[in-house]
Parts: sequence; C-alpha cells; structure tokens
Amino acid sequence: MTIQHHPDIASLMSCAAGSQPEAIAAVVSAHLAMCPECRREICCMEKIGVALFASLAPAPLSCRAPVVAARAREADRDVAQCLVAQGDVPAPLAPVLGACLDGIPWKRLFPGVWQHRVRLSACASGDLRLFKIAPGTKLPEHRHNGEEMTLILRGSYHDKLGTFRTGDIADLDDAVEHGPIADEVEGCICLVAVEGKVRYKGLIARLLQPILGV
Repeated sequence: MTIQHHPDIASLMSCAAGSQPEAIAAVVSAHLAMCPECRREICCMEKIGVALFASLAPAPLSCRAPVVAARAREADRDVAQCLVAQGDVPAPLAPVLGACLDGIPWKRLFPGVWQHRVRLSACASGDLRLFKIAPGTKLPEHRHNGEEMTLILRGSYHDKLGTFRTGDIADLDDAVEHGPIADEVEGCICLVAVEGKVRYKGLIARLLQPILGV
C-alpha cells in the first residue's frame, strides 16, 4: 500500500498536541495506523512537545471518549501490525466498529450511498461517519462549514483534487468545494469527520438535506 495523500502538517501538529476535536482525531489516528511516514513524523513532534511541556501539570478529561484517539507511537512498526488481525479496520477504530468493514450495519442514505454514524462522546462537537459508495457513484458538489477530514479505507475516489486510494487522507478546509466519484470497479468506503454542516451546491441536494440528515 503506497499512501500519496497525508494530513496537513498543521493537522499532525494539532494531533500530537492532543488539541484536535474528537471526530477529526479519530480519522487522523486511523490514518496513522496505516501510514509509517506520518507515524515517524508525529513521534518526532510528540518528543518535542514532551520536552517543551514537561513542567506542565496534567489536566483531567472532561468525559470519556468512546472513540479513543490512540496513536501508533513506534516509528518502525510494520503497517500490517497496526491493522486488526484478519480484518481491515484500523486498530484505533476496531473497539467501536469491529475488525471488518463487511460487518458494519450500513444504512442506505440514497441510491448508491450507505452510511454508518460513529458515536462520539457527549461532549464532542462535529460528526463522524463511515460512507460506502457504490462503483461509479458521484456525490453532490459540496463544501463544509469548517474542516472536513476523509480517510479511504477501501477502494478509491477521485475529484478535482486528485485520486485518493486506501490509506490516503483528504484534509480539507471550508474553502474547498468538491464532488467525489467512487472507483468504477471497487467503489469506496471512507471515514469522514466534519466540524460543521455540509453546504451543497445543487438545489435538489439542498432540499433533501433536512430529510437525509447530512
């Protein structure tokens, strides 16, 4: 697996500092379990952070998060060791989703698209969902109020930003508008975290948004 698209350096720094929203941190953590390059990068950042903040007193968590943003800290750990045995769900998500994507209880959203909402802690903001997109299906053009972070878990999609395959992450801000198209053969399963509501470009998508809940 060759990963071409990684989180922005600012996103990795935020993850290393432990300051990301829970949904975004879950996506980054899952990417880290699949990407040795980013694991090495974040290990360096964490060592720097420890040196800078060693004198600070620890602060308690406000509540327990069901999605544990546990990062793979060993820079030389093999990618296969970071994945659940006999499964295809990254280790940080396995306690919540199980080991295999095929075991996810998908709910049909609209033709060619299914979703599974991942529960976050009561104090978390944003939204975290899995999407399964049928081969060749195009999602409506949209942008977000805030950050959108997408990790490809199976298959691929392409849009005006390029082609994103298994392990790739699309780290987008609210200025980016896109309409991903799933691979014509494999389709796509992806994990998506967003900070704010989706803003659709098309009239029909905007009218259906309250019904679909996305």
